[in-house]
Amino acid sequence: MANEVDVKRPSFSESLTTELVSVKDALPADFNIPRFVQNSIALLNGNDTLVKFNKQYGSSQIKAGLVRAAYLGLDALNAECYLVPYGSTLNLMPSYKGSVKMAKKYATRPIKDIYARVVREGDVFEESIVNGEPTINFHPKPFSNAKIIGAFAVCLYEDGGQMCESMSIEDIETSRGQSKSKNAVPWTKFYSEMVKKTVLHRLCKHLSIDMDAKEWSSWNEGLEIETDQKELRNREVQANENSEDFIEVESEVVMP
Repeated sequence: MANEVDVKRPSFSESLTTELVSVKDALPADFNIPRFVQNSIALLNGNDTLVKFNKQYGSSQIKAGLVRAAYLGLDALNAECYLVPYGSTLNLMPSYKGSVKMAKKYATRPIKDIYARVVREGDVFEESIVNGEPTINFHPKPFSNAKIIGAFAVCLYEDGGQMCESMSIEDIETSRGQSKSKNAVPWTKFYSEMVKKTVLHRLCKHLSIDMDAKEWSSWNEGLEIETDQKELRNREVQANENSEDFIEVESEVVMP
């Protein structure tokens, strides 16, 4: 009909911006929406897995995952979290870097620092209990590329207390063996980082965290995936900058 108006569909960046603006009161006080949207577009255009997911299942879960990341103050392009497809479902998982950020932000007992380290052959690693507090004595060999034999994570509280967690490489490899992505790029190319990530997430399960149900769901989902022997599914999403908008397509699969 002559009077029909052709309504232009909003672009992905426009619709993501609209959704973020609609929940801006729940976002961190210093959250930069334009920068987050730009980073998200760069992430999506640089990742073939998410492009394929968008083609098969549409972009609604991708946008929901990004809004969820924004709500937590995590930036996927900055490697603070990952959007990981499993079949028709897209999961948001905090990374090693994101877990450190969230632990410091939401711990009820203020954290001064939290970190993980790998232990290699030739390093000095000792665990002990001093005055009721777990203590680690660690002296790594400088610039060593020796075989990794384990890893540990430490949480230092502002009140002087601390919490520690350690795992042998056998424990870590047992966890890896249960992973669907045990031979994927993160484990084959960034092995030491994946080792640190595993032990850090196990430590984080013991922290007292103050967050609402939505935040806890995102936090706990990442921790369970990283540390549960039966559900371990570590995957990484790599990001490359791209100035073009993310192109949405109609889903090829009709979801029930």
